[in-house]
Amino acid sequence: MKTTWSYDWSSRRGVVNEADSNIPVLVQEAPELGRPYIHPLHAPKGSGILTENAPGHHPWQHGLYVGLNDVNGIGFWTEGLGGDREKDGLFACSELSDPAQSGGRIQWEVQCQWSAPDGVPLLLEQQKWSMVRREGAYELDLCWTLTADMDIRFGKYDYGGLFLRMPYRNERGGEVSTSEGLAFPEAEGERARWVAVWMPIEGEENGGGIAILDHDQNPEHPVPWRVDGQLGISPSRCIVGAWNLTEGTSSTNKYRIVAFSDKINTADLSRRWEHFRGCD
Repeated sequence: MKTTWSYDWSSRRGVVNEADSNIPVLVQEAPELGRPYIHPLHAPKGSGILTENAPGHHPWQHGLYVGLNDVNGIGFWTEGLGGDREKDGLFACSELSDPAQSGGRIQWEVQCQWSAPDGVPLLLEQQKWSMVRREGAYELDLCWTLTADMDIRFGKYDYGGLFLRMPYRNERGGEVSTSEGLAFPEAEGERARWVAVWMPIEGEENGGGIAILDHDQNPEHPVPWRVDGQLGISPSRCIVGAWNLTEGTSSTNKYRIVAFSDKINTADLSRRWEHFRGCD
């Protein structure tokens, strides 16, 4: 049975629910002066929240979000909260347009202007999101496009791109698994088709997790991944080396985010990745 979605949408904040539930599946934020992000993202079985916003160890991290560390020497990662504040660029989101739904899928779009500290535009970011509920999990597809306002060099860095922050606590622990059979810390910097994170989640009897699937048409696929000490994960092309965009050209990456209850099921995620790679 295809899911019917309801939503409460404004120009800066969108809330998506399953039509028969008052628990929001996710919230899309689009601040006027800030980066777009998704938080909270709920687990599909219970009331558990799978993402975390602005944790004390990394206050610039927001659930599911995008950032880069070296864009013509300018940082779009720590939002002026890190060590090189004078080198951090500016984010400005466009207003959200109303979402659309068809055949059990809901979709929406958010755009964000990335500018240098002096206000000079560098990149226009476009995030096209869509979501379905499939076989007990939420599947969010992201088509992420950067269009250059001038010639851009993206520098080599240990992490950058789409990033996931979950509510990890040392005393509770958690698990990482990759398509190549690696766990934490061996998965750090290694290539994989997908990476999944599981941890105990309040409101979920068996915990819950999120996997990010890297499309096989993305640059550097299978991409190397950042896997940090609090089990934050990021498919990070920049680990490999620098790349360039000339003025007026674009770069696009496709990802599928799978939000699930219970433990990591590697066979299920490999099957979902095969389905994802066959999508247009």
